[in-house]
Amino acid sequence: MAGETEKKKIIFSGVQPSGNLTLGNYLGALKNWSILQDEYNCFYCVVDMHAITVKQEPASLRRRTLETLAVYIASGIDPEKVTLFVQSHVSAHAELAWVLNCSTMFGELSRMTQFKDKSAKNESNINAGLFTYPVLMAADILLYQTDLVPVGADQKQHIEIARDIAERFNNTYSPTFVIPEPYIGKTGMRIMSLTEPDKKMSKSDENANSYILILDDKDTIIKKFKRAVTDSNTVVRYENGGGIANLLNIYCSCTGKTIEEAEKEFEGKGYGDFKLAVGEVCADSLEPVRQKFDELIKDTAYLESILKSGAEKASRQAYKTLDKVYRKVGFYKLPR
Repeated sequence: MAGETEKKKIIFSGVQPSGNLTLGNYLGALKNWSILQDEYNCFYCVVDMHAITVKQEPASLRRRTLETLAVYIASGIDPEKVTLFVQSHVSAHAELAWVLNCSTMFGELSRMTQFKDKSAKNESNINAGLFTYPVLMAADILLYQTDLVPVGADQKQHIEIARDIAERFNNTYSPTFVIPEPYIGKTGMRIMSLTEPDKKMSKSDENANSYILILDDKDTIIKKFKRAVTDSNTVVRYENGGGIANLLNIYCSCTGKTIEEAEKEFEGKGYGDFKLAVGEVCADSLEPVRQKFDELIKDTAYLESILKSGAEKASRQAYKTLDKVYRKVGFYKLPR
């Protein structure tokens, strides 16, 4: 069995514990992660080091770190099949990031779209970590000799720079890193804001009606969908775009139906009936996750045991890579 695991391609992904996770996180990431765990050797991380590029309240960050792990498991991710861990528990992430910083050009980082966006939102805290965030992300990926990284369209630029950094290092020092490829899932898609359908659904949005939280109760979910922005048409057609296309994506992700099947189902029905139906299927899809989360979050000892074993397993893989990197750049190693 160990040999089989080693032959599997490696996947790495992670989510920040910087707020409660949304329907977008569930449909766009977590649901797919649980599908991938049987076919790939998966490293799924709670990326708490990335979270502090924006000021965090320490006690809340600690609490949300454990909650994020509980949501991972409640979403169907099996700790027996994957490596679940917290980024800051494996110090090799920060250590490799420093080495890679010295192989990354200032101009490359200054062109990153997310840096420009986040700087505009956090004008009082445009820190160096926000600028070098993509290098830490590259370290996250490259440490595990990752073959595939599940990404949405908004993260493709980060995979591209990780590939550039890896190729530059390999060319300078000899082959060291696997060059990662983006993995675009067959199911799930980019889920947009309910109030501004041209923007991605985000847990950091100031308008609570713009997102559905994985842990929202059924009444809250249905109320938010009833308030969802649509358009002046009354026909449920994907080609209408905007809010209607977003709601159809959500409906189909929750039910497994095709867009064509959903359009036919709501033929002759108004937006009110459609939004209610989307709210119902969304709440029903999230209910088992909420129930499992409520069980898990009460068992701190169990969650900490998962994090301890995950950190040990991740560290073994990470330090194999880091030792190789340190040797190649010329760091002097003390004899044992």
